[in-house]
Amino acid sequence: MAAVGSTVQEIKDERRMARQTDAGSRTLAILAILLIGIAVVSLMIGSYRLTLHDWWSVLTPSAQSGTAEIVLLQVRFPRLLAAMLVGGGLALAGTAYQGLFNNPMVSPDILGASAGAGFGAALGILCGFHVVAIQGLSFAMGLLAVGLAWAIGSGFCRRGDPVLMLVLVGILIASVFTALISFTKYLADPYDRLPAITYWLMGSFAAINLKDIRLSAIPILAGCVPLFLLRWRLNVLCLGEEEARTLGLNTRWLRLIVIISATLITAASVSICGMVGWIGLVVPHLARMVVGPNYKVLVPTAALMGACFLLLVDDVARTIAALEIPVGILTALIGAPFFLFLLMRERRDH
Repeated sequence: MAAVGSTVQEIKDERRMARQTDAGSRTLAILAILLIGIAVVSLMIGSYRLTLHDWWSVLTPSAQSGTAEIVLLQVRFPRLLAAMLVGGGLALAGTAYQGLFNNPMVSPDILGASAGAGFGAALGILCGFHVVAIQGLSFAMGLLAVGLAWAIGSGFCRRGDPVLMLVLVGILIASVFTALISFTKYLADPYDRLPAITYWLMGSFAAINLKDIRLSAIPILAGCVPLFLLRWRLNVLCLGEEEARTLGLNTRWLRLIVIISATLITAASVSICGMVGWIGLVVPHLARMVVGPNYKVLVPTAALMGACFLLLVDDVARTIAALEIPVGILTALIGAPFFLFLLMRERRDH
């Protein structure tokens, strides 16, 4: 009788998992269609309206497109790709970090990647470097910040919780680089360099071009692919450090791969568009509310939702007022109230 009951329970579990997989597939399909629709609308709206005739003139080589071609291919299309890359990448990195640290309150900048990349960009602007050099320095400083956090955290974790030590050291490293950003702004010329540093730190896609996309897509995609392939292992890691090791999972190497991948995504994102916060913290929560905690479905869902979210925010940033609003301001204005709602909801449930 016990064997029969066990077999019945296994069949029920398999059916439940199959239903969840089917529901997740439908959700992914809906999000993919939604993303395509938002992308088409994003290409058409703006201060310069594009009609279907303008689209035809751009897509037809024999036609004279003129201004429409410049607006569509050199302005809106690059920032559309950037918004999808950055939004999807940060949401994916945030989801992986929340699974890695088994904490829904962490985000991709928890180990100092954003602060390090921000300091690199501020230093490059202060020194008057070329745009490409500023982006390269920003990316390198983001990697350096996380590298320091990992090296120092690993040195202290022999007699303590490795995850806790890593988070604490990451917060310290982020604080140091944030102070360096403030010091850089203090040294900057208030009539030239300081406004450029301040505006860059707010986050914007206004100056994005196809060259920036080509440079940033390589590290962002290089970070997204391992996280996507290892998403099922995050389910095991959520069981706890000891349980994961018991099941044969090398937690140290998995933690290192996830951190490197998330750092590549975060540093590359910050290097081309500045600091765009809250996406890696809020979007994974929203995706978890839709598809549940299974990382096999949660990871791609969060990536698609992050791309949709940042694309919509960028549309609002360039259409809601006469002057374009920095994207980082809008993500904070939207993300902070939503995060407060999540905290109140969590407290009410308990």
